[in-house]
Amino acid sequence: MKKTWLLGFGFFSISITWALYNGFVPFFLDNYLKSTALIGFMMTIDNYFALFLQPWIGSRSDKTFTRFGRRMPYLLFGMPLAAVFVVLIPLHTSFVTLVLFMVLMNLAMSLYRSPTVALMPDLTPEAQRTKANGIINFLGGIGGILAYGVGSILYDADKTLPFVAAACVTILSMTILYRTIDERRDIAVPIEREKERIRWRSEWDRTTLLLLGAIFFWFVSYQGVEALFTLYGEHHLGLSESAAAFSLTFFSLFFVLFAIPSGWLGNRFGKKRTIMIGVCGLLVVFALVPFVESLLPLRLLLALGGAFWACININSYPFIVSMGGEGSIGARTGIYYLASSLAAISSPPLLGLVIDGFGYGSLFVCAAGGMLVALIFLSLVKHDGRSG
Repeated sequence: MKKTWLLGFGFFSISITWALYNGFVPFFLDNYLKSTALIGFMMTIDNYFALFLQPWIGSRSDKTFTRFGRRMPYLLFGMPLAAVFVVLIPLHTSFVTLVLFMVLMNLAMSLYRSPTVALMPDLTPEAQRTKANGIINFLGGIGGILAYGVGSILYDADKTLPFVAAACVTILSMTILYRTIDERRDIAVPIEREKERIRWRSEWDRTTLLLLGAIFFWFVSYQGVEALFTLYGEHHLGLSESAAAFSLTFFSLFFVLFAIPSGWLGNRFGKKRTIMIGVCGLLVVFALVPFVESLLPLRLLLALGGAFWACININSYPFIVSMGGEGSIGARTGIYYLASSLAAISSPPLLGLVIDGFGYGSLFVCAAGGMLVALIFLSLVKHDGRSG
């Protein structure tokens, strides 16, 4: 498990970068765009790259053989580029340069996100993958806490500081991964080249499609809330920009606290059952938020939501991977991100459109509806996920 903790630094850097991106970039866009739907649409740029690039890059990394390994070359190329462009975002001088830097940063991150995630099942025996996913998401959750907590303080001091810190963390994480993980030495189940003939169509069986449907709808709820919550806090609750972003710290904190226990629950009781608990719980949390008008109960609900999200998020990726073979890990990683990216593309602009028509209170009503649909899809999945 030592390698799993080290690998967690990759997730740590990704989580910090995305949390800062989702927490503060909407404020930059708000200076140019007065429609929440348009802001939501602009916040989906990364997911267009994820939609087209990540499945291909994940599958491509399954077939990559270099002296650095299968996944590492993508990290060594993409992470430095992402670090440069994330620093440039707050230094934009116009709407055009802001969008340009957003596009370039998202393109760079798409180059290494799937290979980074695929390293976990590469380095972990199948029976330990849910626990390992809990560990790396534990570190990723800490990244989210630092992004919203410390990032809010840095943002108040200077709007560029959180992004510079994220870039430094990305470079440091890349260095740690490169110096400590040797894919030729650490791979759990070696894959021979001649066995790397994975047919893309064979991965899309009925059980996988149903699970992907559930993944799509719970990410519709989660991604929409994550992308638009800071605007919800500012315009609906009257919070300052930093206070709205800091409120998300409670969600991230309890996600971290329940990350490893959620992995244990998935191994003990089955991934499907654990995910269903999380979906039901988060549905109730989202349904209650519109009735909350003060900060303390809102943050308590966000904390509870973080615990339920851990039950979902920790177990869903190992669930998808467990349905395929060892040679299809990268491809199935791409499939997982295909579903989540489709949700992230559609959710912020659609929820933003609803907000433009019905007000910010409708955000969490729609989020609760998405969780309900996800629950229906998940209930149709016959596989219990115990094999992973």
